[in-house]
Amino acid sequence: MTISQLEKNGYPHFMLKEIFEQPRTLADSMKGRVNVDTNNITLAGFIDNKERFLNAKRIIITACGTSWHSATIGMYLIEEFARIPVEVEYSSELRYRNPVINPDDIVIAISQSGETADTLAAVELAKKNGAFIFGICNVVGSSIPRNTDSGCYTHVGPEIGVASTKAFTAQVTVLTMLALMIGKEKGTITDEKYLNIIRELHNIPNKISTILQKDNEIAELAKTFTYAQNFIYLGRGYNFPVALEGALKLKEISYIHAEGYPAAEMKHGPIALISPEMPVIVIATHSSTYDKVISNIQEIKARKGRIISIVTEGDINVKKLSNNVIEIPETEECLAPLLSVIPLQLLAYHIAVEKGCDIDQPRNLAKSVTVE
Repeated sequence: MTISQLEKNGYPHFMLKEIFEQPRTLADSMKGRVNVDTNNITLAGFIDNKERFLNAKRIIITACGTSWHSATIGMYLIEEFARIPVEVEYSSELRYRNPVINPDDIVIAISQSGETADTLAAVELAKKNGAFIFGICNVVGSSIPRNTDSGCYTHVGPEIGVASTKAFTAQVTVLTMLALMIGKEKGTITDEKYLNIIRELHNIPNKISTILQKDNEIAELAKTFTYAQNFIYLGRGYNFPVALEGALKLKEISYIHAEGYPAAEMKHGPIALISPEMPVIVIATHSSTYDKVISNIQEIKARKGRIISIVTEGDINVKKLSNNVIEIPETEECLAPLLSVIPLQLLAYHIAVEKGCDIDQPRNLAKSVTVE
């Protein structure tokens, strides 16, 4: 840790500094782990316990808040590439249930601080049931790494802003590397897919840098939405947890009520809320469900909803239907969350600035939740 990591370095808030650090922090998280020259991924925590992962009947990922959102993306990644059933549990719920946890299960505990009380208690519960515990944390030597069997640090440096940004993208990056390693060893991912994702993962920091160049554009857009009292965020597939994360960021720092939903669930109730006064943010990047998302956008437009879309560069179909669009670079579908979350972080930040909120220390929140 250096003094510069604990200073704002000219940024008005730590949160904005940490958003802009993400190209570097993700490169640091992959350093020594992703090798595009040898087309290889190396995670010591996996290598040292390879048989446990290969023989696992089930993986349970437990976390709170933003880490729960990265855990949900991890579920999609592991199930797609490693073909192992995955359950994602809120730590606060897992510890107070009587869950079925077996010795051949793996429990992955995710926490930025490594001190999250509920997640630490869930780890203790899983240990009593004989499961293998794998931790994903940022703070070296914290309680969760000390109480797990193995794990992986995210290496993003200190995160000062209460609203987590760079920790989220690093957690998703580590989960991506883990899913790829398991899938490679099990033979459940093709060599072509494995190589393509490794190469694209290496390019993600540069692609985030191009999105960050839109900061002024997003700041201007934010001025339009300070009036809003409610937001809806929609996404499908890998981008559904990003919708949840975008809504959480807005709630945390701007105090605007926001909800994230799977886009197809709109018609099962939330569509009743759509009106010209209700901004709807839709993550509509190129994906296997792209046509379905367009259909969902059409439903919102027919009800005069105000649509802000996150789209892949060059998209024209969604642009025609949207009031505003923010373009992000093309990438592998499974890596889309690492890009699509960036404009949502910036939008939440700039709306909160326009409202005059305390960005780095929002009311009622603590950086590390060390009590129940």
